[in-house]
Amino acid sequence: MRILLTNDDGIHAEGLASLERIARTLSDDVWVVAPETDQSGYAHSLSISEPLRLRKIGDRHYAVRGTPTDCVIMGARKILPGLPDLILSGVNSGANIADDVTYSGTVAGAMEGTLLGVRSIAISQAYSYVGEDRFVPYETTEVLAPALLKKLVAMPLPEGVLLNVNFPNCAPDEIEGTVVTSQGKLVHSLWVDERRDGRGLPYYWLRFGREPAEGKAGTDLHAMRNRLVSVTPLHLDLTAYEIRDQLTKALA
Repeated sequence: MRILLTNDDGIHAEGLASLERIARTLSDDVWVVAPETDQSGYAHSLSISEPLRLRKIGDRHYAVRGTPTDCVIMGARKILPGLPDLILSGVNSGANIADDVTYSGTVAGAMEGTLLGVRSIAISQAYSYVGEDRFVPYETTEVLAPALLKKLVAMPLPEGVLLNVNFPNCAPDEIEGTVVTSQGKLVHSLWVDERRDGRGLPYYWLRFGREPAEGKAGTDLHAMRNRLVSVTPLHLDLTAYEIRDQLTKALA
């Protein structure tokens, strides 16, 4: 099985090294094509206004000055000798759940793989802060992901479906189980933080200020809060089928 790895945290991210160790429990034919720099929040974007720069950093290890989507396309269309059998995107530093899925470059890597017709799985690890330092328990993903991935790879998936896997912020022996979930709902809380540069001119940062959100049973949010590994099937078809008839009547 040929496996292509990517992420949105960048080629030197600790989570990518963790993902490579996980992938090598499944196959020896592992390729890494990841962004040169952090691409968190770039979602499913393409670089079409500037060229992609490719740098080989080791055997079957490449950095692309571009987005996770660019990396998957470069890997599948240019670098690898053929299409991979599996694309793994991650391990992201932080959970990608609920509405954050739409912002995630990690999930977008799996989306692009799905568009290419390749089985694709996004993997993320929730974290906490110890003082002012972020602590990401990648050990949890490394211990539990190999067995889970073997099960997920063995099962058939419909066309246009990818899997979004999230590991909760706890030690491996504190995990309560694995559940299939639906996408939860967060309260939108991105804020604009205005600052001034050395000349007194304004500039802005987008700032996260999460508000408490209801984690209904069966959602990825609920799973994370209850120390459950979340596996969410996502599909590329964004059509809201439930209101098509209503729209048809309104336009008649």
